[in-house]
Amino acid sequence: MKKITKICLFVFLAASVVFAGCGQKKTRTFGFTSMRISNPFFTLIEQTIREEVEKNGDKLISVDPDMDAQKQISQIEELIAQKIDAIFINPVDWEAIKPALVSLDRAKIPVINYDAEVRDMELVDAYVGSDNRNAGYICGLDLVKRLPNGGPIAILDCPGMRSIRDRIDGFNEAIAGKGFTVVFLRDAQGNSVDGKRYTEELLRSNTRVLAIMGGNDPTALGAFAACRNANRTNILIYGVDGSPLAKAAIAERGQFAGTGAQSPINIAKKSVEVAYKILNKKPYEKNIPIKTFMINQDNIDDYDVDSWQ
Repeated sequence: MKKITKICLFVFLAASVVFAGCGQKKTRTFGFTSMRISNPFFTLIEQTIREEVEKNGDKLISVDPDMDAQKQISQIEELIAQKIDAIFINPVDWEAIKPALVSLDRAKIPVINYDAEVRDMELVDAYVGSDNRNAGYICGLDLVKRLPNGGPIAILDCPGMRSIRDRIDGFNEAIAGKGFTVVFLRDAQGNSVDGKRYTEELLRSNTRVLAIMGGNDPTALGAFAACRNANRTNILIYGVDGSPLAKAAIAERGQFAGTGAQSPINIAKKSVEVAYKILNKKPYEKNIPIKTFMINQDNIDDYDVDSWQ
């Protein structure tokens, strides 16, 4: 009799453990990587994704390759070893990232590619990003409006970043046939330090330019600082992002003419939304574009210069 009682007690306890386990939510772990997390744009995306993930009781592990493509691959391999459930990826280099994507595919870890596309899109589950081509295109349209006779201009791009490549392509499309000539072109790596350094080089060379197009706001702000230091305030400057610092510069109604604005907050929230749909095996869109729009001296009063949109 005692033996039967013990068996019944064991079965009861085992069943209790099973049912208790069924009632508990499995904590999911997400990975996050961006080309450079110190860029305010990516800082806000990381913060917003973290908030959304932690709101669901889950965890986000962030790594920062700081513009080093090989370091990004190594860091992603480390995240795979930590058995993450999904990952948010913004590539340092849209082509060089492929080995990491292959490893993630083998590990069956969903990839949410955000902001800048990778070259091998078949290796990602979804892409969430701004219409970067349009962001550059509207800057070009604004320049044509302000300088209808065209003239010499400079471009500070970054060919390794797909997002900036698309912006510059859009910009060039808008100014094509409008009398503009690119007389100075440099890879500014998407940061203010190189934006300032190359603009200083431009100004020392005495090459005449009427405007500078930066691939993003940090690059444009670097150019802005260099021009100010040299008292060359007659050169129009454009960027892309819609960052608070760029909007503050535009609000001065001086030489910072405009920025093709995007919304890092919406990029982050949509990225998290699609990640959970993928993990929960719900229908989702593979390509989710986020609207871009022009902020210039005509409409700057409609925007808060202290925060992102």
